[in-house]
Amino acid sequence: MSPTEATIWPVIAHVALVFALYFLLSSRRMGAVKSGRAKPEQFRENRDEPAESVTVKNAIANQFELPVLFYVVSVFLYLVDADNPVTVAGGWVFVALRYAHAYVHVTSNRLRYRRPLFIAGLAVVGLLWVWLGVWLAFT
Repeated sequence: MSPTEATIWPVIAHVALVFALYFLLSSRRMGAVKSGRAKPEQFRENRDEPAESVTVKNAIANQFELPVLFYVVSVFLYLVDADNPVTVAGGWVFVALRYAHAYVHVTSNRLRYRRPLFIAGLAVVGLLWVWLGVWLAFT
């Protein structure tokens, strides 16, 4: 598999995480309704959502913030042939960090653990952007 093809796989792995979080959100919301802790109307208007589902909802929202920069840099790396084994590895590291971040978010939700995972992911995406800039400037 060429680096160009391999560049796409971390993006697909991240999309799988987003779908898994949506499944978890649905499961937690249905559980809250079945147990009587919530009513369906609460979800329609986003009012007073139970803690066990609001953390998943927030984890999903997080997947459309920093990862957007990852998606864009991945596409650009692919388009200009600036990808290589190091950038592919960077993509996988970023996705692993997003999985870890999401896991912490939907379990303990401890900022002590989430924050370093977020910062590490931010650094990885930043380095991918720097590499793209260097590639474009010098090729």
